[in-house]
Amino acid sequence: MNNSYTKLVKNLEFLKLKQMIVHLDETIDFMTKNQLSFTETLIKLTDYEIDMKEINMVKSMVKVGAFPHLKEIKDFDFDFQPSINQQQILDFTTLRFIELQENIVFLGPSGVGKTHLATSIGIAAAKKRTSTYFIKCNDLIMNLKKAKLENRLEVRLKHYAKYKLLIIDEIGYLPIDAEDAKLFFQLIDMRYEKKSTILTTNANFKIWGDIFQDTKIANAILDRILHHATVVNITGDSYRLKDHFAKEND
Repeated sequence: MNNSYTKLVKNLEFLKLKQMIVHLDETIDFMTKNQLSFTETLIKLTDYEIDMKEINMVKSMVKVGAFPHLKEIKDFDFDFQPSINQQQILDFTTLRFIELQENIVFLGPSGVGKTHLATSIGIAAAKKRTSTYFIKCNDLIMNLKKAKLENRLEVRLKHYAKYKLLIIDEIGYLPIDAEDAKLFFQLIDMRYEKKSTILTTNANFKIWGDIFQDTKIANAILDRILHHATVVNITGDSYRLKDHFAKEND
């Protein structure tokens, strides 16, 4: 075997450029057949490495997002939920709302697809290398509460505040006492007009005072969330129960 070729492979192995090694022979053949210049050949060869690094980076971003599942917009049954504007949801996946530091609130009863849609937008953001994190509201409150007890509240708040997109799921499913509501407010206030947040809730905004057990804090939270927000009000049946109801009607 050509000594120069062997040396090149060893160099690529040392540099851990695995894709360039895999595609080396076919690239050399392509170069010879099409009379490519050295620069054109190098571009073609390095593109293989860059493409794989991009794929791995996207996988890493999605993993860091801590999504509950990997369902995307293409997996959502818009026909089952006609109250949802499909074009509006597709516009969200362009991430224009993140560029404008706007929020999204998915409001509706359990099972209508709020979490699926929020997650799908989050995955779209992660795939475009936008820092994204998903967390259920109760877990968020518990983490902030624990951090406060351990004198790490500021660090934990900064952690959640850093993401360009934070998804807070299931607001209103469990009550939040007044002291914990203040912790939640601090996070929302830190993100206000700086970062985008997607929230899902089954609770009408009028009863958020009851959820947070403090009307003043609830109003302050809503004021910051809704100031630059799109509210998607979903009315319809539970997707999870559709098969059950179908069997009952048979």
